[in-house]
Amino acid sequence: MTLPPKPPGLLRLASYNIRKAVGLDWRRDPGRIMRILSGLSADVVFLQEADRRLGPRPSVLNRGKIAQDLGLDVAPVALNSVSLGWHGNAVLIRPDFRMGEIERITLPGIEPRGAVLVPVETPHGPLHLVGVHLGLRRRCRLAQVDAIRKHLGPQRERRALIVGDFNEWRKTALSPFEDLHVTAPGRSFHASMPLLALDRIVHGPDLRLDASGVVQTPLTRRASDHLPIWCDVAL
Repeated sequence: MTLPPKPPGLLRLASYNIRKAVGLDWRRDPGRIMRILSGLSADVVFLQEADRRLGPRPSVLNRGKIAQDLGLDVAPVALNSVSLGWHGNAVLIRPDFRMGEIERITLPGIEPRGAVLVPVETPHGPLHLVGVHLGLRRRCRLAQVDAIRKHLGPQRERRALIVGDFNEWRKTALSPFEDLHVTAPGRSFHASMPLLALDRIVHGPDLRLDASGVVQTPLTRRASDHLPIWCDVAL
């Protein structure tokens, strides 16, 4: 599906595991990732696998083009000048949303994983944006979800949006989120034949999801192994 027009007064979020811009044709093509992101018309974009894995982990996307082509700012979650994210998690935000102090959440597990917390002030109040890419083992994912909730605390998570690649297709396995709202917009993996809803949105009780979906086009079906997801949020 393609995206419907964004209703006035709502916040559009998108999340996309871009697999370091390597498509199913095994070509690294940042340009087609940028074309997809441009078509999302999102106020906030969560990216996973935004940086290369080795060395200083340089970004696969150009910061200048993000500002020029998408009109979004890169949240300063990276620890150096060449990465876009932290543990591959990057957050792109509308420039009129004032960002607070960035927090990095080291997650437990056998793989090196982390989440990023970007507090922002919007015209409709504060939001706590958490970008995640959870581990491949279920036991690790459960511990990671618990760590994120403990880091946020009950007050902040009321207006929190926890978004990204959860590597989980069973809602029952996300039991630590049971008193929040968990949304799987649709089957987002594998892009060539989507069978699993690995990409999720979790939000607190002071927010409401108005609509959500998965973007399936000829381009998104070959640009990465995941499809992008989106949602419109009433603040």
